Amino acid sequence: MKINATDFYSNDSFARIKAEAAKHETPFLVVDTSIIGKGYDELTSAFPFAKIYYAVKANPAPQILSLLRDKGSNFDIASRYELDKVLAEGVTPDRISYGNTIKKARDVRYFYEKGVRLFASDSEADLRNIAKEAPGSRVYVRILTEGTLTADWPLSRKFGCQNDMALDLLILARELGLVPYGISFHVGSQQRDIGAWDAALGKVKLIYDRLKNEDGITLKMINMGGGFPGNYIVRTNDTATYAEEITRFLEEDFGDEMPEIILEPGRSLVANAGILVSEVVLISRKGNTSLNRWVFTDVGKFSGLIETMDEAIKYPIYTDRSGELEGCTIAGPTCDSADIMYEDFKYPLPLDLQIGDRLYWFSTGAYTTSYSAIEFNGFPPLQAHYI
Repeated sequence: MKINATDFYSNDSFARIKAEAAKHETPFLVVDTSIIGKGYDELTSAFPFAKIYYAVKANPAPQILSLLRDKGSNFDIASRYELDKVLAEGVTPDRISYGNTIKKARDVRYFYEKGVRLFASDSEADLRNIAKEAPGSRVYVRILTEGTLTADWPLSRKFGCQNDMALDLLILARELGLVPYGISFHVGSQQRDIGAWDAALGKVKLIYDRLKNEDGITLKMINMGGGFPGNYIVRTNDTATYAEEITRFLEEDFGDEMPEIILEPGRSLVANAGILVSEVVLISRKGNTSLNRWVFTDVGKFSGLIETMDEAIKYPIYTDRSGELEGCTIAGPTCDSADIMYEDFKYPLPLDLQIGDRLYWFSTGAYTTSYSAIEFNGFPPLQAHYI
């Protein structure tokens, strides 16, 4: 399994990224923002009827926020700190939603005072906080969906509620003076099974009909969350294929009464734009007859590669070496035995790989800088350069 750069990047983009990388000491991330701009254009072209709310948590760099601001994107915010970052880029509050269902009452008030009027919820306690601290706001309720078996980075039951509770919450929202606005779901990050959206939309349709027919509440919006995949070792369908199928699901369920549709892409917009560059620190074997090498790099789980936990995300790793491949265990530099990226999956790397060589981790523009630890073992946070 030889990783070819041309399978992931244009010759021009890869050359520019490598030229920038040559200026810096590892480890670091290089992001080509033109790839993000192109991805945004492809998404809006594929879903012309949808509003895009970029999931800021994927990569909150000002260079990305300003690019998407200028393209007309809206923003999905998880904390007051993200809110401040986005507002500092001149984004108006009508382009922002508070998508985190776990939030302090004073943070709800902070968003409200800044002008935000769109809030997610999935529990009665949170809903009552919104009613008190953000009166009259629009709320959408997140429901539980099943995508655990088909998403590379599945979501737990930490977010969302059962359908019957969602019904009760939207009715309660009206009683509390809020605007019951819509339903949201998330089918799991790096979701390769397009059918997961069909199953989730079926649940949404049932809630829509029940509220309209029995309670006189007409919802106006469906937030389909994220889940669109990045380009890792396991290839996926392209954006157009996802869009074609999901649009068909929507039309089958809602016909001419299509509500407002929101998408919250994060990974799919920024992952492919980034290459994390690391250096081989050490190559060793654990015994005289060991069949596999251990390759230690100066980047690991605590410096941006946490999504290798349980070996869930398998990043394409490129090296300028071109020798025969051998399966390796790849581990990070810290004094923590959990800092191993790939062990069960023996990652094939060239036999002529040497200490001091650079490894280029493709599709690392999402969830690397934002996950990087501040000072574990004294290592500084992962640096990033934007071109």
